[in-house]
Amino acid sequence: MQRRDFLKILSGAVLALILQPIGVLAAAWNKAAFETVKINDAKSNLTIGQETPSNDIDIVAPDRAENGAIVQIEITSRIPNTEEISVFVENNPTALIGHFVFSNGALPQLVTRIKMADTSDVKVIVKAGNNYYSAAKNVVVLENGCG
Repeated sequence: MQRRDFLKILSGAVLALILQPIGVLAAAWNKAAFETVKINDAKSNLTIGQETPSNDIDIVAPDRAENGAIVQIEITSRIPNTEEISVFVENNPTALIGHFVFSNGALPQLVTRIKMADTSDVKVIVKAGNNYYSAAKNVVVLENGCG
């Protein structure tokens, strides 16, 4: 075997090993949940059960967003054993904004920027064990962000 052929085979094998995890992550993508218009349909696609309102979920977002194209939100869960956080905006073209999974011991806190088409509640659902908890904050959008 020529050295050049060996290097081609080796680089192909390394590339295949590197790209394999990307395929695994893509397989876990819940496309249907992110394409639904209604919150209840997205919750169903994520197999979210009945949630209980909780004061242990903090949502920091502006009361009034000057531009719906960039609305910064910060979410913190003080619920023990938080595994997942899902973020929904009812009056958006698609209701599910983000679904975040936390590994053991990870701090259940996130900061992100979202688009909001219109004034709406930002609803957060937290999964901890087999239970679901929710909180919401209304954000008034002064300029359309999803148009």
